[in-house]
Amino acid sequence: MSKCKSNPNLKKLNFSKGNGLIPAIIQDTSSGEVLMLGYMNKKALTLTLKTRLIHFWSRSRNKIWLKGKASGNKLKVVKVSADCDNDTLLVEVELVGKNVCHSGSRSCFFNKLI
Repeated sequence: MSKCKSNPNLKKLNFSKGNGLIPAIIQDTSSGEVLMLGYMNKKALTLTLKTRLIHFWSRSRNKIWLKGKASGNKLKVVKVSADCDNDTLLVEVELVGKNVCHSGSRSCFFNKLI
């Protein structure tokens, strides 16, 4: 039997592995497409859960930001799950707008390597 737990308590999330940050994989809830990866600290996650809109910690600007605040392309949270180590989040979202990537692409994962 797997040691993974389907509904970990928020207090069990391990922010220490990432120096206070936890990676959040953002996935379209209807298509399953991975749209982007961002990082959340506890405050960004708390804001995300409270507002049901994605908030990230910007590692380059050292501040919390609401995804889509400037572009209008926001991400509405449908479901949040943690992995079995409680150190990564999978956030299922509905895209409110046209795209996710600052380049204008729907997904940030468009650079094919193979």
